[in-house]
Amino acid sequence: MPVWLKKTCKFLVDCIELYIPILSFSTLFVSFVLQIFARKFFKPLLWPEELSLICFVWTALLGGLYSKRMGTQVAFTMLYDAAKPKTKRIMRIVGNALLLVAFLIILVPSWDYVQFMQYKKSDALGIPMNIAYFPFVVYLVDMIIRLSIDIAKDFGTLRGTK
Repeated sequence: MPVWLKKTCKFLVDCIELYIPILSFSTLFVSFVLQIFARKFFKPLLWPEELSLICFVWTALLGGLYSKRMGTQVAFTMLYDAAKPKTKRIMRIVGNALLLVAFLIILVPSWDYVQFMQYKKSDALGIPMNIAYFPFVVYLVDMIIRLSIDIAKDFGTLRGTK
């Protein structure tokens, strides 16, 4: 793979997993503070709450992708930690395969639902709801790719190749 293509792909992944969640969290924070300020000193506003909720969905889903990349997601690993290395690889393969199958099963219905929600607009801002729900599809696609790579790596080390 050419170097320029690797750099472009890394930049796109960084945009999806790092920069967009940073921007959405910053927007969430500012709209949340604005909502509190308006409620305290003026009359309550509807749009900051709606914007905060949409930004929360974007931040949680896309930020979750970054935690998967860094390996910092929460995991309960009491049995996994007690297993031998080969058993750990098998457990990772089985667990990742189950997630991969589940994500593949829900990918098309999720895409259909996001497309269906295009007709509905948010009450205060008038944003099409497919924009609010789109990060879930991005989350699924990214996780499908990452889980496939993890399974392939584990199969390679299971067979003795690296």
